[in-house]
Amino acid sequence: MIVVKEVITKKEQKEFLEFPLKLYKDEKNFVPPLYGDEKKIFNKNFTYNESCETIYYNAYLAGKMVGRISGILQKDHNIKTSQKRIRFTRFDSIDNVDVAKALFSEVEKWGKAKGMDIICGPLGFSDLEREGLLVEGFEYMATFEEQYNFPYYAKLIEACGYEKEVDWLEHRLYKPEVADPRLEKLTKMILEKYELKVLVPTNMNKFIKKYADRIFELLDETYKNLYGTVPFTAGMKKMMLANFKLILKPDYLSIIVDKEDNVVCFGLMLPELSYAVKKSNGKLTIPCIIKLLKAINKPKHIDLALIGVDSKYAM
Repeated sequence: MIVVKEVITKKEQKEFLEFPLKLYKDEKNFVPPLYGDEKKIFNKNFTYNESCETIYYNAYLAGKMVGRISGILQKDHNIKTSQKRIRFTRFDSIDNVDVAKALFSEVEKWGKAKGMDIICGPLGFSDLEREGLLVEGFEYMATFEEQYNFPYYAKLIEACGYEKEVDWLEHRLYKPEVADPRLEKLTKMILEKYELKVLVPTNMNKFIKKYADRIFELLDETYKNLYGTVPFTAGMKKMMLANFKLILKPDYLSIIVDKEDNVVCFGLMLPELSYAVKKSNGKLTIPCIIKLLKAINKPKHIDLALIGVDSKYAM
């Protein structure tokens, strides 16, 4: 008999956090999130508690944990869209339709009790979290920022009555062997025409203090009409800056400002961290920290993270 329990105790929280680590133990392309970051979802002062309500469930079969799921009521998104939605996230399960149905049934009942009439996912608290369901590309190691799941997940979710609402596409880009000189010429011409300049930070702390709010405003404007996005709250900004502080380096940033020093274009790249955190299951052990520092300073690949462009300059 399948038993689904709301996560209440510390033991149940630990089981919730560690279930995917056990489920994907032998999957070479799965990349865990940082364990310490995931633990924060159970903190009373968790950043997203100011804008969200949550619930967490574990599923057991014959006394053994076989699945988990979380429900999120993202109030800011519902206000923005005038919808009554909840999100499901952190769904992980053995290949068993009955387990999946039992988990989704509990989240759906919770959502209805909150007065909601739509459930969608996988979506986190915001698009700063892992989101979406992998349906192809299982042969590639996941990026640190994105979700990986077994191929059978789509079958389980569809068996629970869910249909695709949106596609996310992920691509690999390769550096050309020879740079096209016309691109540099075109860039220079555009910068001169619109009186823009490329900003090169020399002191990251001063740069963040001066430009962070302007960048967040630009990102909010750029992403406001994209699926599932929510505006940055003060807590989200603080969390994001804290999470990226170690990684932020001038080489990973591209900033363009106008003659009044307004940020009109912003791009953020991240060094590939997948290999650094995989072996430690996302826990910051000494070997993991050493690998992280190596990946940050000498990355083999770069992940494109965020791009914001002032609508006046969008073409």
